[in-house]
Amino acid sequence: MSDFLKIVQERGSGALDKKMGIEILEASPERMVGRMPVEGNTQPIGLLHGGANVVLAESLGSIGTQLHAGPNRKIVGVDINATHHKSAMSGYVTGVATAVTLGKTLCCYEIEITNEKGERTCSARITCMILAERN
Repeated sequence: MSDFLKIVQERGSGALDKKMGIEILEASPERMVGRMPVEGNTQPIGLLHGGANVVLAESLGSIGTQLHAGPNRKIVGVDINATHHKSAMSGYVTGVATAVTLGKTLCCYEIEITNEKGERTCSARITCMILAERN
């Protein structure tokens, strides 16, 4: 088990993540992997996507950003762009967040969410601004 995964498990990934049933499988500033149940986390039928897609994408990006920023820097802004490809209506969705940029004041993640069949349900890009360390 990686040191980063231990940190996420010990500190918890947040009250919302726990409530939504998100399980973090891999954790580092460079790559996050997690999954969550879709049941209870969907939008009404007729909308373009299930809510689980976005919740999981945002959570993975947020945890990765926090791991990258560390305890001495503060996250000051987040921009999220998501494209929904297919409804996630049952079972689990799995997300993989891969770092595109890890800088002193900016980090960016590309995130792909898939259903249990391996079909892409959502792709997202999360960009976070980080307050620089103060001396």
